[in-house]
Amino acid sequence: MPASIDSTADAPATRDLIAGLEKGLQVIEAFDQERARLTIAEVAQRTGLTRAAARRYLITLVHLGYMRHENKLFSLTPMVLRLGQSYLHSARLPRIVQPLLYRLAYSLEEAASAGVLDHDDLVCVAAVSAGRLVSATLQPGTRVPAYCTANGRVLLASLPQDEVERFLERARPEQMTGHTIVDKERLALEIGRARAQGYALVDQELELGLRTIAVPLRNFRGETVAAINVSVHAARIAADSMVERCLPALLKIQVEMSALL
Repeated sequence: MPASIDSTADAPATRDLIAGLEKGLQVIEAFDQERARLTIAEVAQRTGLTRAAARRYLITLVHLGYMRHENKLFSLTPMVLRLGQSYLHSARLPRIVQPLLYRLAYSLEEAASAGVLDHDDLVCVAAVSAGRLVSATLQPGTRVPAYCTANGRVLLASLPQDEVERFLERARPEQMTGHTIVDKERLALEIGRARAQGYALVDQELELGLRTIAVPLRNFRGETVAAINVSVHAARIAADSMVERCLPALLKIQVEMSALL
């Protein structure tokens, strides 16, 4: 099974945690696309820290090179990318899947990517464009909601049903496009459909023009560890044609990967 999205599972004892490290990472995570520059007060509000504590963490991160400070506003520096690169360079999955993604993408002349669940989000760990850049979200390190992506749907479908139900209880689906499924009953049906048919086809729910089909990747024990997809521009390939054209190639890679994971 994929990594659990239930954050309460196997929680360590409080005495074993380093609170300072946890809070420092919370400060880094307070910055995103919508909030690239923040004041001390805004960081404190977003993290639940006091202003004094937020100030100390921000000053420390500036000193270490992870943050810059200008006109009372703080922002992340490119040095933060080292944290993500450490995963991409050290983790086994991206290294194994990248060559097969190249073969998949260039055989179909389309974009392909692999992703894993991180709580309720899908994180891209490897991607190949094959000359067709259909979405900026198909890049290693990007994070998108799992509920409206093909990789996310097949990974959710691979979870135990009780975890899927807990996910649906806490989910707050947003209308990313006019096609996005936000009704939880419909979303549950789509997750069930992905489980039954072994693949998910998502049509422009994350971005207009982005049509994606995905299958789960399983290790030799049959446990789902990731998902791979093929993405196309909706104006070029119809949804029905994607199943006929792309699914056989995805299933072939799925079989090859199971022997390597």
